[in-house]
Amino acid sequence: MHKLVIRQLHDMPYEPVWRSMQAFTDARDEHALDELWIVEHPPVFTQGQAGKAEHLLAPGDIPVVPVDRGGQVTYHGPGQLVVYFLLDIRRRKIGVRELVTAIESSIVDVLKSYGIESAPRADAPGVYIGEEKVCSVGLRIRRGCSFHGLAMNVNMDLSPFLRINPCGYAGMVMTQTSAHGGPTSVKEAADKVVAAFAQQLNYTELDATTGLPEAYV
Repeated sequence: MHKLVIRQLHDMPYEPVWRSMQAFTDARDEHALDELWIVEHPPVFTQGQAGKAEHLLAPGDIPVVPVDRGGQVTYHGPGQLVVYFLLDIRRRKIGVRELVTAIESSIVDVLKSYGIESAPRADAPGVYIGEEKVCSVGLRIRRGCSFHGLAMNVNMDLSPFLRINPCGYAGMVMTQTSAHGGPTSVKEAADKVVAAFAQQLNYTELDATTGLPEAYV
C-alpha cells in the first residue's frame, strides 16, 4: 500500500492521543492504511520504558507520564512538532532500525533544505545540529506495527528541558529549528517533514484528515 493518511490533531493533551494510538494499533488489520498523526501537546514529560527516576531532576508543575515507548524521559510542549508513525512495518517489509533511519533521514533532509547541517548519532537516537539535539525519536512496535514517533523542537520555550536529563543524558543541550534559520512554525515544519518522510518510504498518495479516529477516541 502506497497511501498514507496524514491526521492533523492540532493542540491536544498527550494521554488521549497515546491511548488512541494504542487502540488503533491493537485493532488494525492487514487492510488498515498507514497513518501519521501531527500534534502539539501542552507541557508534559513522558518517561519511556527504560526511564530512570534520576533523570527527572525537577519536574515541578509539569506532569510526568510513564509510557510504553523506548528510551528515557523527554519533554513535549507548545511550539514543538510531534509526529506519530502508525505504520504496518511488517507489511512494508522493513525493520525498526530502517524505520528510525527513515525518520532521522527525513529530518536531516528537511533541515538541509534550509541550509542547516545536521546528523543522527548512533549512540543516542535523534537528530543533532552540532552537539545540540533538535529532534528526539522514540518508537514502540506491537503486532508488527509502529506507534509513537518524533518530537522536533521548532519555536518553543526550551527551559523545561533543564528540569530533566533529556533522553537520559546529563548536560545534553537542546536546540530548535527557529534558532538556525529553519522552520519557525509547527505547520511549516510538519508540511516539510511529512513530504520528506513520504519520499523516504515511497508513499505516493497522501490523504489529509483531522481529529482522532472516532472508533479509538
